[in-house]
Amino acid sequence: MSFDFPGINLYIFIIGACVGSFLNVCIYRIPENKSIISPGSSCPNCSKSIPFYLNIPILSYVFLSGRCKFCKTPISIRYPLIESLTGGIALLTFLWFGPTLSAVYWFVFICTLLTLSVIDMDHQIIPDVISLPGIIIFASSFYFIPDMTVKKTLIGIFAGGGSLYAVALFYSLIRNKEGMGGGDIKLLAMIGAAIGFKGVFFTIFAGSLIGTVAGIILMLYNQVADMQLKIPFGPFLSAGAVLYIFFGPDVIAWYFSLLGQ
Repeated sequence: MSFDFPGINLYIFIIGACVGSFLNVCIYRIPENKSIISPGSSCPNCSKSIPFYLNIPILSYVFLSGRCKFCKTPISIRYPLIESLTGGIALLTFLWFGPTLSAVYWFVFICTLLTLSVIDMDHQIIPDVISLPGIIIFASSFYFIPDMTVKKTLIGIFAGGGSLYAVALFYSLIRNKEGMGGGDIKLLAMIGAAIGFKGVFFTIFAGSLIGTVAGIILMLYNQVADMQLKIPFGPFLSAGAVLYIFFGPDVIAWYFSLLGQ
């Protein structure tokens, strides 16, 4: 699908990339309890303020050859990658859902998942300052998503948070130690607010499957013998939720059609 307005796809990608630049700020500052509003962007090494013309998403990294203009310290490739990914997410959601409020809603939701996932990979935390307001904000799904209702939203929140809480409680009783952080519980409650209880169980299944495969690959790659290697679960839950947004209902319908044969 493509819109009739000339160049609209490029404009959407650019807007998404600019949002990605803001996500980079959130990913860096929120775990350190710093303001995401002020001060403006600066080099983490030399603390020099970055002027606006050197802070253009993706392009600035290319023009500066991946180094700070002032101290020549290498800039992480992750910055332009997240900007590019966010631009791609913006384009994909608008091509998939059309010029609708649903597309805007899903874009914001996926960007939130992306931010939480990267923070979780970096610090193995899922900040309450994002997930708790996220539960409230994305509980508005019934307003933006045609298939969602207030009832489905509320059930999704309790199914998401409650299911992982039950798993964490059972694990702690059996093993006498924490096996899943509270951040994952709040994350899944937020996911449930957005995609309902069906999406929650799809997310848990898909996230667990992806996480298991990734864990095996990681252990083989690093030749890690310790089967208790700690891997953050948040990114896999986020991946499962994104898969549900685009493919979940069709996959569920296909699965039940197989059962009916």
